[in-house]
Order: sequence, then C-alpha cells, then structure tokens
Amino acid sequence: MNLFSKVSLYGICISLAVALSSCGAENQGPQTVEMVEPVDMVYPQLDTENSRWFFFSSASRPFGMVNLSPDTEVDGAWGSGYRYKVDTVQGFSHIHAWQLSGLSVMPVTIDDTNRKEIFTDFRSKFDHDKEKVSPGYHYLELEKYNINVELSSTTRVGLHKYAFPKKGKRPAVLFNLNGMLGPNKNTDGRLEIVGNGSLIGELLITETSRRPKPVKLFFAIDFNSGIDSIERDETTGNYLVFLKDGVDEVLMKAGISYTSVANAKANIDAELPHWDFYKVVQDSRKEWNGLLARIEVEGSTETARKRFYTDLWHGLQGRRIISDVNGAYPDNTGEEFRVGQLPLDDRGKPQFNHYNSDSFWGAQWTINTLWGLVYPEIMEEFVHSLLQYYKDGGMVPRGPSGGNYTYVMTGASSTPFVVSAIQKGLITEDLEGIYQALKKNHMLGGIMGKAGYEHHTTIGGGLKYYLENGYVPHPIPEGRFGGHQDGASMTMEYAYQDWTLAQLAKKLGYLEDYSYFMKRSDNYKNVFDASVGWMRPKDVSGKWRENYDPYEHENGFIESNGAQSTWFVPHDQEGLAALMGGKEAAAKKLNMQFEQAEKLGFTAGSSHSQELHPEYRNIPINYGNQPSIQTAFVFNKLDRPDLTQYWSRKVAQTVFGGLSPATGYNGDEDQGLMGSLAVLMKIGLFQMNGGTEENPKYEFGSPSFDKVVINLTNGNKLTINAKGASSGKVYVNGIQLNGEEYNAYSVSHDLLEKGAVLDFNMVGHRPELD
Repeated sequence: MNLFSKVSLYGICISLAVALSSCGAENQGPQTVEMVEPVDMVYPQLDTENSRWFFFSSASRPFGMVNLSPDTEVDGAWGSGYRYKVDTVQGFSHIHAWQLSGLSVMPVTIDDTNRKEIFTDFRSKFDHDKEKVSPGYHYLELEKYNINVELSSTTRVGLHKYAFPKKGKRPAVLFNLNGMLGPNKNTDGRLEIVGNGSLIGELLITETSRRPKPVKLFFAIDFNSGIDSIERDETTGNYLVFLKDGVDEVLMKAGISYTSVANAKANIDAELPHWDFYKVVQDSRKEWNGLLARIEVEGSTETARKRFYTDLWHGLQGRRIISDVNGAYPDNTGEEFRVGQLPLDDRGKPQFNHYNSDSFWGAQWTINTLWGLVYPEIMEEFVHSLLQYYKDGGMVPRGPSGGNYTYVMTGASSTPFVVSAIQKGLITEDLEGIYQALKKNHMLGGIMGKAGYEHHTTIGGGLKYYLENGYVPHPIPEGRFGGHQDGASMTMEYAYQDWTLAQLAKKLGYLEDYSYFMKRSDNYKNVFDASVGWMRPKDVSGKWRENYDPYEHENGFIESNGAQSTWFVPHDQEGLAALMGGKEAAAKKLNMQFEQAEKLGFTAGSSHSQELHPEYRNIPINYGNQPSIQTAFVFNKLDRPDLTQYWSRKVAQTVFGGLSPATGYNGDEDQGLMGSLAVLMKIGLFQMNGGTEENPKYEFGSPSFDKVVINLTNGNKLTINAKGASSGKVYVNGIQLNGEEYNAYSVSHDLLEKGAVLDFNMVGHRPELD
C-alpha cells in the first residue's frame, strides 16, 4: 500500500487533533486532499512507559528551546517526564533537556474547598482516551478542575490555551518555580506582575553531578486577559496567579531565555507577536512536515510506515537550542558566567543556533549519516555550535549542558561528527583551525583524558597510558576519578577516533600527524587476546584480566560486555578479522552471536536499566545501547553482505518494529541516536566508520520498503527501489545504479549528492555468493 491516499482534511484534524484553522471555530467544512502527510504518521507516545526526562516531546518545534509537555513524574532524570502509565499530571513544564528543566505551570480552579492546600495538593488525573497528541500539539483534560488544556509552541515560546469551567470557581495558574523537576531542583524562583496581563520571573536550575554549574532561567509571561492578583506561598516559594473572574478561555505565552528577562520578552516579540493559537499549531505542523517529508516511503504496512516516521521524528529532536533569537547565549565554560553573542550575518541574524546536547557517543553510526545526507544544514549548525564552545572554553565538548561541559561518557566523540561534516563538504572554512581544536582533545590535557563526568582532573581517561603503552589499563592505577573507567572500551574508542582525526590530517597535508594518529589507531589490537578470541582488559603491568568472561557486563567495557564490544573497530574490520583467523572465521563467530542474541530479541531488555539484570546482561549483541549497534553491517566487511541483509532486517523488525507505549527502542534512545539508527536500517544505508573517510561511502543493507525517495537539500533526489522488500524479500541479488549494473555493496557520497536511482533486485532466498 502506498503512503498516499485520499482522505478528508477534517478527518485528519479530528483524529489527530491537529488544530488547523479549518478544525476550529472558523471551520469551513470538510476539504479533500490527496495524501496523509508524514507528520500525521508520527506516534509520539512510543515507548513512553520507559520514558526519561528528555525523551518525550509533544508541543515542541525541532530542537526547540521550549519543549512543552505534561509531566506525570518529576523526581529524577530517569523514569520521569511524561510516563504513559502514570495517570496524574503534575504540571506542564517548558524544558525537557539533557540535564536541564524549568518553568512548570498548572492551571487550576480555586474555591473554599481547596484554597489552603492548592500549593501542595494540585495534581490532577487525566484520561488517555480523551488525550490528543501530535508533533507540535498536545491536548488533555484535567479531571480535578474540569479544565481543557491545549499546548503548542514556537522555538522559544510556549503557547497555552486553557478552557476553564464557565461558573462557580476562580480561574488561576499555579507557577511551581521551586522543587524537584526531572534531573535537578529548581530554586530561587520569583515572579512579579509588570502589566495588566504580564509577568516576568526567573529561577535557578541547580547543578547536578553531570552538569557541575547551575544556570539561570529567565521568563516572560503574557496573558490575553487581565491578571487579578498574585500570591506567593511562604512554605514552597511558589506562586498562584489569579485571573479575572468570569474568564472561561485563556491564552498564555511563556517566553524563556538563559540570558535575561529582556531576551525572554524579545523572543516572544520576534516569534509570537499574535494570539492565533491554531496558526501556531499549523505553523508547527508545517515545520515538522517539511523535515519529515524529505524521506518518502512506499509499501509495507501502515504500522511500519507510522513507526518509520516516528523514528525519523526522534532523530530530529532531543538536543535543544539554548541561544536567543538575537544570538545571545549562556557561556558557563569560564570561571564566571557570561552572556555570549553568536556571530551575526549581514541581516543581523545569528549565523547558527547554540545547543544543549547529550553525548555524541554512538553518533558515528546514527546522526552522522542521517543528518549528513538528509539534513546537512542541521549537521553544519551543530558543528558551528561545538566550535563555539571551543572558542569560549578551549575544548570541543562531547555533551554540553547549560552552556558548559559535562564530560558525559568517554573519549572525543565529537571528532568523528565534525570530521564527517568536513568530508561531506558541509564545513569548508578554517579547516586548519578546526583540526587544531580537535587535535587538542586527543592529546594530554584534552577531553580524551577525562572519564565520564570527570570535571576537575584528566586522569580517569587513562590517556597517558594509552600514549605510553598503547592501551588504557583496567583498572586505572590511580583510582576512580569519574564514570566509565573501563580500559578495554576506552582503548578501542580512542583508536577509532584517532583514525578519524588522521583522515582530516591527511586531507590537510599534515602527513606526520597522519602517520602518528594512524599508528595510534592500531592500539585496539593491544586489547585483543588471541588465546580466547575476544577483546580483554589488562592491567597496567600488561597482565590479562583473570577469570575473564566475555559475557560479563561492564567488565572493562562501557555499558556493554566483551562479546559486544569486541566488534567495536569501525575503522578496521578487516584488521580485526585477521586477528580472528580471517574473514570466514570472523563471520562465523559473529553469526553465532546473532543467533544467540535473537533468542533475547537482540536487546538487554525493555529499558536501559535492564542491562544490569543477570538474565539480560549476558546477551552477545545488544541493540538497546550504542556499543554494538553497528554489528549487523560488519558482515559487509567480511564479504558476507547476505548476512548484513538478513540480520539488519531482523533487527529492524524485532527491535524497531513496535508501535506502542510499552516498547519502541528497548533500551536507551539518547536524543535521536536510536531513532536515526532505525531509519538507516529501514532505508538500507549505513556508514561503518561514521562517514569520516575521503568521499564517504554508504554501505547497503536490506531496505524495508518497496520504495524510498530522499529529497536532498540541493534539489536532487535519491531513489531506492526495492520491489518486494515489504512482502518479505530480504536479500539483494543484483544492483543497478542509474540503470547500469553495479557490482559493489556501497556507494560514495558524491554520487548520491548528484541524485541517483538505486534498483535492488530483492529475492526471498539467500543468493549464491561468488
């Protein structure tokens, strides 16, 4: 079945509550259109039973500073935010970001029965059957107060619409500016009236173990009706804003900023100068649809297509803008906080946005490829943001939050991301300066020397041992200085990242550096124990870890085990195969791991925490976390493309095939990484080394759809025809490129950029291998 079908626009509006103007009071009746748009296929509640603070998104724009949605749990970074099985709303907060939260509000009604307890007893039940959610919009009903809530937003401004009961109780809005909210506490909240329908305020987003400095949030609030009074509770420090009696429908704008109240107000003035709620919903829908429609799919089931666009939607969110519309941003990288200013273009507009972001750990197999091909402007902007941190704080981050470094995870995970953008021609200026910035992270004193969340030292990363001995020992002799001090994993990660930096050195003609980093990229061989056939930790004296079990979780391997991490050699799978006795032996070994992993569904459980469960931690391949998500495509490097096709399709169907609140990513969806991976597996394109070599190559898998069309930003199209794929044909038995026979299982970036038609001859049986 084709994605496109004739439907009623009015029907779409009713079923999805996409509040276009034709769905509101000015509805002119049903109108016929020719297709269900990609935005209509997104299912935001996917996997929300296992949600974490930044996972769920509803009334938000792509990468929006505002991430407005209901919160049913607020106590912690994990298991918080919008959790589907919790039926009580605790507020609607505007920031759901990596280590950031803020500005939680709750519309209420007040009478004599609840007046005294409202600051502590304000939560309300709601019913999913009456709830409507789509990208850029959220509707639910607060049963306790009989209030209908609608939410939408621009990039930096939340827009609320409250329908209060018409009689009997006073309408009000509770501003919970102090207390636990997701990953951190909000404190020092204050709110004041500055006009008939306007408020301003601020609060402190307190530090966490991951984000070591607090950051202030400023906000400006405008109502389309007057404010009667404002009251502060002495015990909680929170505020109750009474609206005028008799008001039954209220709109509220909430502009935010990390730099000043003035900029919060400026964000409102620039992005939301009107009060047309449904126009905002429509504009949000249009923005989301413009991005999602860059990939068109045909064939398979309606559920499969919905899941595909939900995955794609996840690949375009999670990481959040922190700069204002005028380019002001919070810089917390120095000893004292300062307000930074992004460079402006000839029109006085910021040349790029600045971002809050979780780690790029695993990005080499996910957003590197998806963004680099389909959303190059996003990849380019993120590179500029990462380099702005370098200009401010002297280091390219691997996961910044609140305008500062968090040192989340390990290594120099931003290096492959930046190098990939350069190799794809997205970044062309000041390459020498960028190279020096990246190189700094790979040397003593740089970010490689820092273990996870190691804020004040550079010992836990074991970089000095890596440079002197060719591997990171496990344990680090000096002790623990941060998280994830797992020497075998670190060795392999550094080796790969060194290889990617070497490619940039070669491009720029730094041949001595190229040789140096290429030599370092072989260090992965120093933690391969040929006597057992696995990567294996060893201590500082060179002694292998005793009583070693490759299936023991985090036994020298970060969020994984030795069986999973043995294959983490993105830059040299042929060299790894040689250590294992050749490609045939390596393929047999990996195939056996997949056969065992299939029995557990290819994941370590339904959530990230399951990796520590004895039943799940022994899985040999885990597609619920980043360290082994490349393994299905390793077979291409072992001259067994048939096994890449078979297992990548199996994983896509098993791990990334569900469409319910109970499942979805079966582990840890780190800000679009797993969503992006699912998209790539389903369109049959992958980059083992993260697209970091000269003229990067895309390796072929097994497309899940009969036809995929990628609308490139240069106006060209990449079409992948795989007739029969959606009816169970897994294997590729012959390829044509632009109508000519093509005898490779990869294609270069420059060929795809020009526009191309790939025809895969799909068959249901395993083809004979040459």
